[in-house]
Amino acid sequence: MTNAYITGWGHTVFGKLDQVDLEQLIRDAAQPAMQIAGLEPKDIDGIFVGHFNAGFVGQDFTAALPAVAIPEFRHTPSVRMENACATGSAAIWAALDAMAAGRMKRTLVIGMEKMNGLKTPEVAATLIKCSYVKEEGADPAGFAGIFGGIAAKYFERYGDQSDALAAIASKNHSNGVHNPYAHMRRDLGFDFCRQPSDKNPFVSGPLKRSDCSLVSDGAAALVLSTEPLPAARVPAIKWRSRIQVNDFLPMSRRDPTQFEGAALAWQKGLAAANARLCDLTFAEIHDCFTIAELLEYEAMGLAPQGKGARVILDGVTRRDGKLPVNPSGGLKSKGHPIGATGVSQHVMAAMQLSGTAGGMQIPNASLGAVFNMGGSAVASYLSVLEAE
Repeated sequence: MTNAYITGWGHTVFGKLDQVDLEQLIRDAAQPAMQIAGLEPKDIDGIFVGHFNAGFVGQDFTAALPAVAIPEFRHTPSVRMENACATGSAAIWAALDAMAAGRMKRTLVIGMEKMNGLKTPEVAATLIKCSYVKEEGADPAGFAGIFGGIAAKYFERYGDQSDALAAIASKNHSNGVHNPYAHMRRDLGFDFCRQPSDKNPFVSGPLKRSDCSLVSDGAAALVLSTEPLPAARVPAIKWRSRIQVNDFLPMSRRDPTQFEGAALAWQKGLAAANARLCDLTFAEIHDCFTIAELLEYEAMGLAPQGKGARVILDGVTRRDGKLPVNPSGGLKSKGHPIGATGVSQHVMAAMQLSGTAGGMQIPNASLGAVFNMGGSAVASYLSVLEAE
């Protein structure tokens, strides 16, 4: 692929940010990204905004907001991308494509979302738009209902996986304690995640509250360039490969217990990177629900179909395991502001590879993968990244 580098990044705290508007989120993510890259707004050739919205806020046409937030961007081309929960990765891909085409050399990608302006039922009604509404849009639990149904079918076919799901949740919350940007920096422990309680009730099917990612506000930003920048404060992070694979939107047209599009993305992405799973130092993957991380283990090739539980129960994906997964705490602990998620995952990976991840740091991180998906593994994006 054409040379492409991450040369700066910024990240807001994720959480319930009632007093922060979209313009402030943009400033708080974009300005540190440019400072780290050693650039000023005039040096940016184009802006790519990842913002799902779909009714979370009244403001649309949010591609125009960077210039409101930072007036020096007044005449800088800016576009908005949307691809469900993979919106952030879609914005990154668009920036990379513009650079590969020779139209731009330095781009700014901003992923953002404000979700907490709505009440929980309204959040569910907004997120369910990422499903095939004709068949799945009436689920009162929203997207938790979709993944609750996936979990129920998986349990029916392969047995009760509650121990594995609780282990995934507790792993990610334990990791998230060390992430200064995480929405929930609290180690919930296996027992809390395993047992239903007043504080951890069932939400849909076998999924409890501890199995579901948080409703979060926040933003993340990346500066991308066609070559390393001499004034950058961090090592350049380079793409070894990037792949997007799509699958059917209706769950009725595929096996809900397999993420076949995701599996194909991993196969193609690793092949294009000339790498194997055992070459990876870590992976940041899309744990919108714990059952998603379990199925992604199988899609990655860490376990055969129906055997994903062994991956977490044997400790393979823990911080001290053979392949640490979600050392940032993942969506489960860090939060899942829809448009920001894909960008945030790439920021977390860049921090690992540059050795600047602080308490999250995996020793000797040299090759990492980012997997971000839109919907129930409908739009699957995989990046394989390394330090230059």
